[in-house]
Amino acid sequence: MKGVSLAVPAGEIHALLGENGAGKSTLMNILFGMPVIRETGGYTGEILLDGRPIRFGSPGEAIEAGIGMVHQEFMLLPGFRIAENIKLNREPARRTLLSRVLGRGFERVDQRRMREDARRALDRVGLGVDEWLPVAGLPVGHMQFVEIAREVDKEQLRVLIFDEPTAVLTESEAERLLTTMREFARSGVAVLFITHRLEEVRAIADRATVLRDGEVVGVVDPKTTTVVRIAEMMVGRPAAEVAGRRVFPPGAEAALTIEHLRVDMPGEPVEDVSLVVRRGEILGIGGLAGQGKIGIANGVMGLYPANGRVVFDGRELLLNRPREALERGLAFVSEDRRGVGLLGEESVELNIALSALEAQGRFLHAFPVAALQPLDQYALRSHAEGMIRDLDIRTTGPAQQVRRLSGGNQQKVCLARAMTLRPRVLFVSEPTRGIDVGAKARVLEILTRLNREEGVTLVLTSSELAELRALCDRIAIIYRGRVETILPPDAPDAAFGLAMAGEEHAA
Repeated sequence: MKGVSLAVPAGEIHALLGENGAGKSTLMNILFGMPVIRETGGYTGEILLDGRPIRFGSPGEAIEAGIGMVHQEFMLLPGFRIAENIKLNREPARRTLLSRVLGRGFERVDQRRMREDARRALDRVGLGVDEWLPVAGLPVGHMQFVEIAREVDKEQLRVLIFDEPTAVLTESEAERLLTTMREFARSGVAVLFITHRLEEVRAIADRATVLRDGEVVGVVDPKTTTVVRIAEMMVGRPAAEVAGRRVFPPGAEAALTIEHLRVDMPGEPVEDVSLVVRRGEILGIGGLAGQGKIGIANGVMGLYPANGRVVFDGRELLLNRPREALERGLAFVSEDRRGVGLLGEESVELNIALSALEAQGRFLHAFPVAALQPLDQYALRSHAEGMIRDLDIRTTGPAQQVRRLSGGNQQKVCLARAMTLRPRVLFVSEPTRGIDVGAKARVLEILTRLNREEGVTLVLTSSELAELRALCDRIAIIYRGRVETILPPDAPDAAFGLAMAGEEHAA
């Protein structure tokens, strides 16, 4: 970062925008006193809080000064209860006989007060769950609100930082979060809001600072600045357009046929889906959250229990067997890149090669005993370097841990892993969720190239209708676990809206 200046008055919601690597998280880590800043050389410049210079040596010092942060990666202890996470390091204590004699070190945690405090915080963010439930097993949306409740519970909160808070939330959860942010601002808290969802910025932010390559390129009023203009400021170039629509004749060869598919995926159940995916096309799958669109790919690839009939390249695919799907030439980029798509502690190169290594036996030296084949480190490194170059993965090198990459670059690693399998049909779910405008354009460009130049048939599932309409040849709208209709991407807005509401007959 170079010469960044930012001012946020009390009661303002201030958005911080920029591509991955623009410096947003670095700036927030400085403000919150994160150790990584000190460990990587520190910073120069001055931070003023209520007009007084501050320089925090740890997050604890920042918290004591009234600064809170809801991190992009959950900072919860899964083995602890919700209330324990909310009150962590601030547990209310009650005196005991021993503490009266031997001091505060012998006080006991006041569980009644802990639960009462946690209940008030949860109620304030609108999360109606039992505060004594363990965090492990909670839906990701609930975890995000527990993180926010922890900040709500802090006394004398003056600045609250949200780092990509809606990336893992459903549409209704995201709207509830924005309402909570407005309540914070009305109470006089200064809110800093990092997000890639520009429509949210326009809906809620009073001002927005745009960073590019570690520098401020402008401060704008989101309500009077178009999304296109903001995107251009972030990436330094006009937003890219993807290739236009193609028309496949009804009798075109089928790459994949799905008949009466049912998938038991919590939150996204598929009740009865039948689809024909034509060879060489990009088929979009859209619909509102919870209607089953996400479950289709997960069921076909064997990640959730499924039944029905799937025919791939003229032969029936055995369901509930992920390895068979990979061996047959199907690949999947999951919507849950952290939980399913990546091994965060492992290197970029191993993440790229892992599926091909396990399902196809690639990147191994020849050896008489298959189970003892050693890893071909040279081939692994060489392939990873090629993928890093071709997909423009911003990394310090193939050996870097994946968890240290930005969200957009993690998504590119997921695509690289799928491409390494050399699939004939590729399922991609929520390819641009939680990544910035520049990375989004690059990911869509990669998918288009895979389809147009390498002949890979794509099934693209997305909550972003504009994304589907820009990229796909046809779009299947899913409602209550069934195909409501299939529309061309240039169909009227009203037709899509009615189909998503289950009113296709009206369209």
